[in-house]
Amino acid sequence: MTLVQRIRPSLVYALVVVVGAGAFLYPFWIPHRTVALEAHAGDAPLLAAVVGALALVAVALEVRRGTMNGATVALLGVLGASAGLLRLLDLPGGGSGIFFLVVLAGAAFGARFGLLLGLVGMATSAVVTGGIGPWLPFQMLALAWMGATAGWLGLLSRRLAPPLELGALAAFGWAWAFVYGAILNLWFWPFSVGDGPLSWSPALDFGGTLERYWHFYAVTSLGWDAAGALTNAVLIVLTGRSLLPALRRYAARLEPVVELAG
Repeated sequence: MTLVQRIRPSLVYALVVVVGAGAFLYPFWIPHRTVALEAHAGDAPLLAAVVGALALVAVALEVRRGTMNGATVALLGVLGASAGLLRLLDLPGGGSGIFFLVVLAGAAFGARFGLLLGLVGMATSAVVTGGIGPWLPFQMLALAWMGATAGWLGLLSRRLAPPLELGALAAFGWAWAFVYGAILNLWFWPFSVGDGPLSWSPALDFGGTLERYWHFYAVTSLGWDAAGALTNAVLIVLTGRSLLPALRRYAARLEPVVELAG
């Protein structure tokens, strides 16, 4: 297998991150005034199509180079469907059942699997809950980044004793509830251009933008995300003791994967 064949999947995953970051940030460079629910109404379908196509390309390349096989793809589909259904649960504090599964599966199977699971799980949940709108590709991207970073953490946390690892993953899930909320607000906040204390203004410098956004986040999202963060941590602790070892045992059965001929 050539070096190009080895790195192509990584380039696709990197492109998902770059495209996603660009979609979140370009309104800061191209200001446009609109109501929140109409933000990205024109480009969201294109973004969803591009991200979905990149995910399919990534899976195809992984299968071709032998790092994923039919069982891995089937597992991705099952966990994605499960994560989507878990979002139907009405958890205390407005927490979402989709997050803990993405964190644990990402830690068990790695960053690439976690990224794909975030995309698939959120897309499935949107179909199940009817939550399809211009916000969907941004939810998919934020959850994908959560799953990918959980995979990186899992490389380190697996060296810890099980109670310590669960504590680390619970702290990670707690912190990511705030990160997810802060990221997701950016899909609409820069479109609400104005002079109010919670609105963004093109006249603000970088420091001023961060300060204004912090005031917006603290007033509108911090309390909600704090409740969700606690729910995430509790679910990871309650389920992780049995679920994480089970996922890792299944991951071990999938390896080593026979490399496909080029």
